Amino acid sequence: MDERIRLKVLGLSYNQLQSGAFALILAEDGGPRRIPVVIGAPEAQSIAIRIEGVRPPRPITHDLFVSFAQAFGVRLREMYIYRFDDGIFYSELTFTDGERQVVLDARTSDAVAIVMRTGAPIYTTPEILEQTGFIIEEAEHSDDIEDDSARADELPEGPRPENLAVEELQKMLDRAIEEENYEEAARLNEIIKNKQK
Repeated sequence: MDERIRLKVLGLSYNQLQSGAFALILAEDGGPRRIPVVIGAPEAQSIAIRIEGVRPPRPITHDLFVSFAQAFGVRLREMYIYRFDDGIFYSELTFTDGERQVVLDARTSDAVAIVMRTGAPIYTTPEILEQTGFIIEEAEHSDDIEDDSARADELPEGPRPENLAVEELQKMLDRAIEEENYEEAARLNEIIKNKQK
């Protein structure tokens, strides 16, 4: 087997250069390098609700896929990002039912959304990490976090959320989940967590 490097999901960031796109940040497990993967809004929303621990009232597509596989005794063993070509990451998912193993091609965004629901490991090659990885300087990283949290705290209208009570924020969160607005729910959940600290 080729040498593989394990990755973990670090977070999501809005892509300023591409409207409606997000950057999924994967981090080298135990290392300083990060890989940005451009993904669409639906996949970003699916990943965000898992990161934030938001429980949708009904299963979304990735939840349904995992439930279906588990109902038939199929388990996800791993995700492997095996190629990077012309700005696109190519991934595969390895499934097993205990007797046989099946490898399926998958979009990286969908693969990560499924991994987030199963806890399976993510791997890539040293070459891909070398080619696409970057290291964030500590000072830059802390500035980015502050900028992100400032943007996350802005609501389009009405009072700023940091001025609202947790009970009011919880009502807004419940309403966002009912309306299946998971991006807003993830933002509100993060604000509630920060206020409770």
